[in-house]
Formats: sequence, structure tokens, C-alpha cells
Amino acid sequence: MDGITIALSKGRIFDETLPLLAAAGIEPLENPESSRRLILPTNREHVRVLIVRATDTPTYVQYGAADLGVAGKDVLLEHGSDGLYQPIDLGIARCRMMVAVPAGFDYQSAVRQGARLKVASKYLNIAREHFAAKGVHVDLIKLYGSMELAPLAGLADAIVDLVSTGSTLKANNLVACEHIMDISSRLIVNQAALKLKREALAPILAAIAGVVQQ
Repeated sequence: MDGITIALSKGRIFDETLPLLAAAGIEPLENPESSRRLILPTNREHVRVLIVRATDTPTYVQYGAADLGVAGKDVLLEHGSDGLYQPIDLGIARCRMMVAVPAGFDYQSAVRQGARLKVASKYLNIAREHFAAKGVHVDLIKLYGSMELAPLAGLADAIVDLVSTGSTLKANNLVACEHIMDISSRLIVNQAALKLKREALAPILAAIAGVVQQ
């Protein structure tokens, strides 16, 4: 039997994918939070899990280092999804892509008046498309760390970031002022593996789809 490699990122995606894998009879034998290993064995001899950075998941699957993986819609839009089959929206790791500004900043008025806004984000492609579609002129600033600091330090007028509960925004005196899109995680599959390992992959995909559709 062909071996199957699954790429997952630590944290919420890993935790929320576990029940889906369990439905397919797959259980990692180690917890990535406590294990130093980046390749985890599972209860199935021919199935292993790669622990990768969330933004790297599509790359591992695209180039065939993993046969399938789980990636957020934000990552797929930002980093591209060429050569990837996306059969299932898993509906997990849900959050929203939002524009947020300091409390008291009149975002709508600034936009109406045609102000050129400075916007910080790690999601430059998503931000660029959003503001271009609205006809709003922005200077985009790429950041990798905490977005909330940018407006507080005077680096940017607004941020584009993922919002889950909104508690981090509130703690930093920021407010979400515009909804860009809802985000959830997708199952992604290497297109070559789908053909070459169909016999091994088909039952896994069917089992996961069955759980998601319930």
C-alpha cells in the first residue's frame, strides 16, 4: 500500500482536525505540543503527519511532500493554491478577515473623503484586492508580528487581520469596522497523489466528507 502523508499546523487546525481524522480511522500517536518530533506516527502504519507552519502547508502539498493537508482560506488566498485540489470546506478554525482601526478613528469618513490610508497586514494580497474593489487608496505595510501594535505606535491608520473573538482588538483599544470575508479551513490534496494513490486516499476523503456533511 502507498504511504499517506498529511500536513497539519499546530494549534487550532491540528486540534479541530483530529475528530475528522478519527472518523477515517487515523489517530496521531503523539501530541505536537509536547513532542519535539515534526513527523508524527499514527495508529495506521502507512499514514504519518507532518507538523508544518500554517503558511507552508499548501507548499508541502503542492510539491508532493505531503499528499493532503488542512489550510485556512486566508493562507490559500494569500499564498496561492496552484496545483491543489480543494474538495472540502471543513468548516473548522472559523474566523473573520476584518479591517480594524483605533477606537475613535472615523474610518468611513476618511474613506469618503478619499484619504490615503496606511494599512498594516500580513495578508497583503487580500487587503490589496479588498481596497481596490472599493476604490480606496491605501499604502500597504507588510508585518509578520502582532498587527495591533501598528496603529498604537503610529505606523498605520488601520490593520487587516483575522478576528476570532475580538478580545485582542478590544484589549488594544481597536475596533473592527469592516468585514472582508469569512474564513475557515479547507482540506487540500495533491493532484498527482489523487491519481496515483486514489485507492488509499479515497476512503480517507469519503470519511472526512461524511463527518463534515453531518
